[in-house]
Amino acid sequence: MGLVTSSLHLAEEETSALTQSRSGGGTAFSPLREGGGAGWQATTPSLPRLSAFPSGSVRVSAACARGSTRLGSCRRPVLGRSRPAQPSHQRPPQATKWPPVPEVTPICRSARPAPIRRRSRRARALTGGSGRRSVGKGGEKAREKAALGGADKMAAAELEAEAKGRECPKEEARRRLRELDVADKFSRLPLPKASVLLPLVVRAGRLCLLLTLRAPQLRRSPGEVCFPGGKSEENDKDEIDTALREAKEEVGLPPEKVEVICRLVPGIDKMNYLVTPVVGFIEDTFQATPNPDEVSDVFVMPLEYFIRPLNYMALPYKTSSGYLTWMHCFTYHDHERNKSFKIWGLTAHFAVFLALVVFRTKPTFEVDYDLDNLILSAESKFMNLYASVNEKKKSNL
Repeated sequence: MGLVTSSLHLAEEETSALTQSRSGGGTAFSPLREGGGAGWQATTPSLPRLSAFPSGSVRVSAACARGSTRLGSCRRPVLGRSRPAQPSHQRPPQATKWPPVPEVTPICRSARPAPIRRRSRRARALTGGSGRRSVGKGGEKAREKAALGGADKMAAAELEAEAKGRECPKEEARRRLRELDVADKFSRLPLPKASVLLPLVVRAGRLCLLLTLRAPQLRRSPGEVCFPGGKSEENDKDEIDTALREAKEEVGLPPEKVEVICRLVPGIDKMNYLVTPVVGFIEDTFQATPNPDEVSDVFVMPLEYFIRPLNYMALPYKTSSGYLTWMHCFTYHDHERNKSFKIWGLTAHFAVFLALVVFRTKPTFEVDYDLDNLILSAESKFMNLYASVNEKKKSNL
């Protein structure tokens, strides 16, 4: 009977507390299962959480600092047994506390990230497919090419074109030489005649020139480099016949194996001979058989060497007639045979002019020609030389 009275008294206390909260306009409570018992949850976050102990005391929990308040169970054990659990479908849903939503700033057009651009094929080639440029020999060339600007690229293209021009094909060289053919324009000048053959040969895609080394026992110019040639004879029809005949006698070159292209502007040697250069192509398979009485050696050198030499000097020269000019002097080293040859005088003069006609490129040294009007400047220079020779003859008379 005493136990029943305690239970009733507990129920009255709970009802009285609920009535006071409603009449005072305070917090409303709802039943909530907690810790296996029954309790009430406050819907107003300003009230603290209260817990009831068996002794009837009430404690304020730290949950009030977080803004949530619950009234704990004030139950008393009834006959040593707990109140049965409330079914889950009768429990009110608890309020879910979501985190605050961050503010979203709209992205304007200017704040958008730059699009990823695909590198060009040239850039990928320079960097080897990575963001870093390649190193080594290929990397050095890549840096040089990448550093070129618009003007530098044009200059590089011109140099490349010049390099291709120096490797002038046979047809192009033939066309340019025929444009400057003087034929027999100077053949009637009252001077003793001589002719030389300038044999062109294509080797490894490059135009080369065949030259000879005169025998040391010769009376005139022993041991000097020159072209096959000599004085004109009565049986010779013209300068071409003289050059072909002398070439056959000196190096064993058959006249029918020579494709004659043109005759260039002549020169006057130190004996006042009118020397006409005859240009012709020979086969690459030609094997020279030098005449030991006239020729001690035969060699072939690139024609390009006479505009871009490795060893060159210009010497002041005064002809027998007193005409002042500059004489070209080249030193060519044949690496295959480990021999050096010195080319100078009238031989160097003809070789330089031939290279200028074929390549149409400014040499690395000074010349007395107008490269924009090569044939007229060459003829003018020759006529000045011829005039000085005539004046010398008249003065001797």
